[in-house]
Amino acid sequence: MDAKTAFYAFYILMWPALTLGVLVYICRAVWKDAKAAKANNEDLV
Repeated sequence: MDAKTAFYAFYILMWPALTLGVLVYICRAVWKDAKAAKANNEDLV
C-alpha cells in the first residue's frame, strides 16, 4: 500500500470515528442532565 492510498484510507475512516466521538459526547451530556433532573424531581424537557 503506498502513501497516497494510506492517506485516503485514513481520511475516509476518520469521519466515522469523529462522528462516534460527537455522539458519545452528546449522549453523556443528556445522561448527566437526566440524572440531575431526576435528582431534583424535574422533567428532562
